Amino acid sequence: MSEQALQKEKIQDQWKYTTHPQSESKTQLYIPDPDGDVGNSPAISQYELYKSVELINKIQVYYKERIVGQERLSQSLLTACMSNGHILLESVPGLAKTRAARVLTECVSGTFSRIQCTPDLLPSDIIGTQIFNYANNTFETRQGPVHANFVLLDEINRSSAKTQSAMLEAMQEHQTSIGGVPYKMPNIFIVIATQNPIEQEGTYPLAEAQLDRFLLKEKLDYPNIHEELEILNRIEQDAFAKASPVLSLSDMSFLQHITKKVYVDDAIKHYIVNIIQATRHPQSWPHKELSQYVTLGSSPRGAIALMEAAKAMALIMGRTYATPDDVKHMRHSVLRHRIALNYAAIADGVSVETIIDALFGAILAP
Repeated sequence: MSEQALQKEKIQDQWKYTTHPQSESKTQLYIPDPDGDVGNSPAISQYELYKSVELINKIQVYYKERIVGQERLSQSLLTACMSNGHILLESVPGLAKTRAARVLTECVSGTFSRIQCTPDLLPSDIIGTQIFNYANNTFETRQGPVHANFVLLDEINRSSAKTQSAMLEAMQEHQTSIGGVPYKMPNIFIVIATQNPIEQEGTYPLAEAQLDRFLLKEKLDYPNIHEELEILNRIEQDAFAKASPVLSLSDMSFLQHITKKVYVDDAIKHYIVNIIQATRHPQSWPHKELSQYVTLGSSPRGAIALMEAAKAMALIMGRTYATPDDVKHMRHSVLRHRIALNYAAIADGVSVETIIDALFGAILAP
């Protein structure tokens, strides 16, 4: 048996069935002949699906070898990468946020920059500046650490509003301006920002315009007993010291290209739009007791983010089309930072996730 046939049989055994996180039903996944052509047609070919499943499997296996637990973080990071979007992580210190960003970079052989945000951090410290060269009496441009494939902004809410705004152009336009000259970001450019929800003294909360640039926002929790024991065992065995890439940047570009081709039916699009529209008109909700807590709904970027995240989730599950379950599965990650609540919600202990669940429960899925 040829090496190609052996690899096909191996992937077929690993991906014979796929189960959606919110559904117990199993759907058989067809593994095509890898001899097919990779085309530019709108529909995903059989070979493109086969290769995508294989690449996603490699990323997930590598992540599990390097990170204990945090399955939701793994899924959100993979979704952000496949959509070429940015992600905001919120948790107390020590829950592998920085490590997860490094693992993702190692996995795809990308460049990595870590920026520790402080109140005295300047915009030029992030995007770069011009330095005068006395040898030839000219100014030289030095690009900042933001010019990398994966940029970790650690404790972004500790930097000033001026510094935070310096990231807006890079995150939205994929370019920076130094001395009036635009500099393009890499084709794969993902910002992974973190913030600590506990210590608020001396911090600068992110503006709504800044929050809206993040495709996803994920909240992390402490590991359970078994996961924490596994962390100690792996530390003792020095299991985290070895790092070897399993993908290339071209492989990640391929995944991003295929994610864009995932089919989204008009019924799913109408479902997404109805949800986003409802966030702006809470007075029309059947749950009147919850609608009083909402002060600001989602912008059209929320609809775009829901569709892009649903596409990535569909491909992760081995499908070429998105379903309402994909939209529902990503609802918290996409909308929790796009719906603003008032002080009454804080006083009554009503979380934004409760509001989102009530909203989805009130809108009929196709």
